Amino acid sequence: MSGERILVIEDEARIAQFIERGLIYEGYRVTVARDGKTGLAIARDNPPDLVILDWMLPGLDGLEVCKRLRAASDIPILMLTAKDDVQDRVIGLDAGADDYLVKPFSVDELLARIRALFRRSAPTSRPDVLRFADLTLDTGTHRAHRGERAIDLTAKEYELLELFMRNPRQVLTRDVIFDRVWDYDFGGESNIIEVYVRYLRQKTEDETESRLIHTVRGVGYVLREE
Repeated sequence: MSGERILVIEDEARIAQFIERGLIYEGYRVTVARDGKTGLAIARDNPPDLVILDWMLPGLDGLEVCKRLRAASDIPILMLTAKDDVQDRVIGLDAGADDYLVKPFSVDELLARIRALFRRSAPTSRPDVLRFADLTLDTGTHRAHRGERAIDLTAKEYELLELFMRNPRQVLTRDVIFDRVWDYDFGGESNIIEVYVRYLRQKTEDETESRLIHTVRGVGYVLREE
């Protein structure tokens, strides 16, 4: 049995009960909040191990709750929503969510996402500094530098850059990137990888710096020097 405590912030009673039953059966300890303010108060007073957060909450919506939770801690956040557009997913992830699950969903998929989040949030034994050309990435602090210039990264930008820097000069396909960074498939027509590669290029390249993340047309991307 797992024993981790999960906070569910969901205003729809039927969905909250469905989630709660599935989690308890799996061995998790569950606390349910029916609105964002209550959820934030619970998270502050008795921090859980993971938060399942509905986007469409009354009063303080899930996006704002997510931002406040993330500002206070690195707790894993799984956002639930009926919004299925790629841009909505990007907004949720940029707000600080670690994963995104579209309603309706099965309890098996929910549990699989939770297990993946706990794996990803488990402490590593030896944080190290990854280096490629004049680009460095500290896996302990999540700070990046290009030469002496500091680079601020969002959570997903960090994960994508870490993937590239752990696999330098290797062509990474879209499928590999989806699996390793997002843990699920946005769909074959999604442009979310292109969006985040563009973000990284904007942050890792100024007017005097060469390109390091290159497009391999029809295949994927590769970290290499020109």
